[in-house]
Amino acid sequence: MRVRGKPWWLFAAGNLTGAAVAAALFLFGPFAGPPELEPGELVVLSGQDDSTGGQRQRLIDLWNDSHPRNRARIVTVPQDADGQWFEMANRAEDGDTDIFNLDVAWTAYFAHPPSGRRLIRPIDEKLLAERPGDAFMAKPLQTCRYDERLWALPFNTDAGLLYYRTDQGLEPPFTWPEIVAAAGRKGFEGAYTTQLARYEGLTVNVLEAVWAAGGRLDVAADGRVSLDLDRWDEAVRRLTPRRDAGPHVVLPESTSFDEAGSRGAFQDGRVLFMRNWPVAYRTMLAGDQPRAGGGGGEPAGGGRRPVPFAVAKLPGPSVLGGQNLAVSERTRKPRAAQALIEFLTNQRSQEMLFDPGGFAATRAAVYENETIKQKYPYAPLLREAVDTAQLRPMSPNYVAFSKQLNLQVSEVLTGRQPRLPRDLADQLTRALQGR
Repeated sequence: MRVRGKPWWLFAAGNLTGAAVAAALFLFGPFAGPPELEPGELVVLSGQDDSTGGQRQRLIDLWNDSHPRNRARIVTVPQDADGQWFEMANRAEDGDTDIFNLDVAWTAYFAHPPSGRRLIRPIDEKLLAERPGDAFMAKPLQTCRYDERLWALPFNTDAGLLYYRTDQGLEPPFTWPEIVAAAGRKGFEGAYTTQLARYEGLTVNVLEAVWAAGGRLDVAADGRVSLDLDRWDEAVRRLTPRRDAGPHVVLPESTSFDEAGSRGAFQDGRVLFMRNWPVAYRTMLAGDQPRAGGGGGEPAGGGRRPVPFAVAKLPGPSVLGGQNLAVSERTRKPRAAQALIEFLTNQRSQEMLFDPGGFAATRAAVYENETIKQKYPYAPLLREAVDTAQLRPMSPNYVAFSKQLNLQVSEVLTGRQPRLPRDLADQLTRALQGR
């Protein structure tokens, strides 16, 4: 686009001063708002920003510096993934939100909810400055597509990593039998902790345990589920804490932990291994303690020096996590909303989310940056984990599937049932089929 013979970015920069001009030239490139964007505030509905230093808000601030006609603000919904889904689905109906920061497993629901009234609109690919297939990693971009349409752009991705103590003679790679063999080591209450409270984190951990045990989850186009129940039983047994005096492989309190609770147990020196997302690496490196509550709360001894740790691959593939940015179906500013999404996912924004934020980037070029690789030696490992991660079922009824799986697994983890129900595949099929 040109304005009276001048490139649009030069016209926009001429209306900015000082830091705003620097921000525009440094970050926005082709994403600075051209005049055809609809004026008005942009509201981004998102879960809590767990990045080091609040990098999502910093990106919003940079956008606002050079977009006075389209200032944006983040509205934060409850931290728990299940609470986020409920809140976002409800707010999508009121039309007060322009952009949703969605868990990657929710794309299908927001694109084609059971009610029939879609909650997000497809990305207008003709307006994009880059072809998505050239810009983003394949797996994160795959979560943005449903029913052969692109509904979002990948904001940050995620893949589980295995955190381990580096002062205990442990050497990666690790198999599950090696984790089991570490149980009973003097000075530790258990070998392993992870997120086993009854929420989306449990679904993620169960699927990863199934794949590590050589199991499978097959979902047909009509939602019919098939699985190898013996391998699923074995996977859940691995996650189930002992109910006697030990030695404990899985820390018993893990059945009440989310990401912060398990991180607290690891930071407090109670376990040798922890499964968690990449953002925990940067958080622990910065010396931050988990928030109060969160299934474990503050670690005992609060001000204790950080434990020495490193990361390795999980014993099997990770579930692919992360968040995607989608334009609300009911926004009155679709072009402006998409422009903001494009800015938040561009190359420089992705570098900021990774360094210093700690979020896993959705662009391969970030992991290929030599400065980043030297500063964060685990970056190639993280990229491999993302590339080999597996997706959760893409279905408008995924949340019902996850809740049903959580219910049945929790019964085993807490000792109320000795094993998974024999009709688990049928139960999960009914959930995915909306029955």
